Amino acid sequence: MGDAGVEVGPEPLAFEQIVAVARDGARVALTDGALKLIGEARAHIEELSARPTPVYGVSTGFGALATRHIAPELRAQLQLNIVRSHAAGSGAEVEREVVRALMLLRLRTLATGRTGVQPVTARTLAGLLNAGITPQVFEYGSLGCSGDLAPLAHVALALIGEGSVRDAAGELRPAADALRDAGIAPVTLGAKEGLALLNGTDGMLGMLVLAINDLRRLLTAADVAAAMSVEALLGTDRVFAADLQDLRPHPGQAASAANLRALLADSQIMESHRGPDCTRVQDAYSLRCAPQVNGAARDTLAHAELVAGRELASAVDNPVVLPDGRVESNGNFHGAPVAYVLDFLAVPTADVASMSERRTDRMLDRGRSAGLPAFLADDPGVDSGHMIAQYTQAAIVSELKRLAVPASADSIPSSAMQEDHVSMGWSAARKLRRAVDGLAQVVAVEILTAARALELRTPLLPGPATAAVVSRLREAVPPPGPDRYLAPEIAAATALVRDGSLVAAAEAVTGPLS
Repeated sequence: MGDAGVEVGPEPLAFEQIVAVARDGARVALTDGALKLIGEARAHIEELSARPTPVYGVSTGFGALATRHIAPELRAQLQLNIVRSHAAGSGAEVEREVVRALMLLRLRTLATGRTGVQPVTARTLAGLLNAGITPQVFEYGSLGCSGDLAPLAHVALALIGEGSVRDAAGELRPAADALRDAGIAPVTLGAKEGLALLNGTDGMLGMLVLAINDLRRLLTAADVAAAMSVEALLGTDRVFAADLQDLRPHPGQAASAANLRALLADSQIMESHRGPDCTRVQDAYSLRCAPQVNGAARDTLAHAELVAGRELASAVDNPVVLPDGRVESNGNFHGAPVAYVLDFLAVPTADVASMSERRTDRMLDRGRSAGLPAFLADDPGVDSGHMIAQYTQAAIVSELKRLAVPASADSIPSSAMQEDHVSMGWSAARKLRRAVDGLAQVVAVEILTAARALELRTPLLPGPATAAVVSRLREAVPPPGPDRYLAPEIAAATALVRDGSLVAAAEAVTGPLS
């Protein structure tokens, strides 16, 4: 990504480029190579359109109606009809970053020259992104096969100047007005273009990339939280030793254990109970097995990154225009590869949160907290401390367990049994977004609680890394004291978890964490 923004060609986009366009509003530009490929493929479509022989997607109907040959004078209407009829979404409006990721990924597929669109269509889609115009897309309508039909149709609807969009200021407006004010002419769709704009896994893939980006940060934050809790609960760090971890060579586990060792280094609290007087033989699993759980989540994330990388290198459309000019039907729009990993990620997201909640609960229970006051309250009985913060965690964790139920194991046939098996990948992506959001809140409550517990260990001091996390947290959240309005403190801690500030504070001491 250069100063001009993100260059979009036939090559795969990097995760960072997708996040930059989706979240940060980075500009996009089609490469000369992409425009050349698009033009060559379009020439093949124009030639096939002129032939009397029916070609699916060019001169026929779609789906279960693919057997009807469409007369030339009706083909322009056909393209409008498919966009209008497929823009049948319902429910809540989808987030701006998701729609922008979807638009960018569809643009990149157009840039491969395998879809047969006109160059002006690709340029106009890029123009919408650069103008900050975001088509209104809705929660329901995609079965993940043939790709994300309804969401993509709502984007295509904006390209032809119909439907509703949000402008750069976020105002909901008719697409025609927003395009006019941005100096963008609506597209007149030609043969095949309706299908080319609708057949793709771009929505579910965009949400996968965004979730992967967030989970990378959150899993490091989960290690920070675990280290703080181990320290606060007078646990042992001997179980995180490299030689013990090497006995089970999962890379994620090794990375997590290395993080914990670095975070707990030079802690007075840890040193205070290393001597022969210590009677603690084994810690509870939520402490001792943190690298095994957080590490397995990392390994699942690595698999999801592999699948996402393959999908980012794909040209998903049906039919496709091959380099020799053939236009061939295929099944590459089926979302199963993406849907599976979206579902896979929801499982460790729930489990990492579940373990985090268990550590929080231990710090609040006098019987298990190694001498901390009940609920970390200033005056237990008069004050409730963090009692209800743990309830909040528990409620979220319970929700995350429900969200871990796979969407991809379900299939509802559609299109008169032509599309008799679907991926439900869009649904898998939607629930993963909610799960990732929940994990951030759960980890934040653990860090908030562990910071309070560490300060209650005074005069013993935590290690430099965890102390730096507490110090950064205290810039937004007051230190222990009598009960006060807790919701804003949870929100502030969650924001610091999400934006990476607390991990950055630790890394200022430890160096880069995994």
